[in-house]
Amino acid sequence: MADSKTSAITRKELIELLNEDLSREYQAVIAYVTYSQVIKGAKYMTIAAELEVHAGEELAHALTLAGQIDYLGGTPTVVAKAVKTSDKPDDMLRFDLDNENETIKNYRIRVRQCEDLGEYAVAEKIRGILVQEQDHQIALANALGVNVPDVAKWNEQA
Repeated sequence: MADSKTSAITRKELIELLNEDLSREYQAVIAYVTYSQVIKGAKYMTIAAELEVHAGEELAHALTLAGQIDYLGGTPTVVAKAVKTSDKPDDMLRFDLDNENETIKNYRIRVRQCEDLGEYAVAEKIRGILVQEQDHQIALANALGVNVPDVAKWNEQA
């Protein structure tokens, strides 16, 4: 299979990569559902409510990806990536931020791969997901009191 950082891939390889993305969306749904319910403390109540919203958005992303995988002739995966857990709210938020960073990096690559294959509509669907993932990234970075990672560096590496 072509390196996921290059865009010269086949339709079959794109399906495989989209299924990896789908596994990450399932992971996000599980993490956001769990974290939103177990994060405790007054300073976390606002972000806990936001995580509930993120869970619904991640489910919508999973449905979109599954539909695009089916459109491309593949079968959507049913396996989620592993979810990290912790008793510490900041750790949970950091896990989420790390996952969002990875997701954004992959979707930026995926958009180019789709376009190189002439799958412009699939690329547009992923762009829509990417907008929400970046919003999640910003919310999590703000909750942690850290800067949002410089995504321009990812373009250079991709």
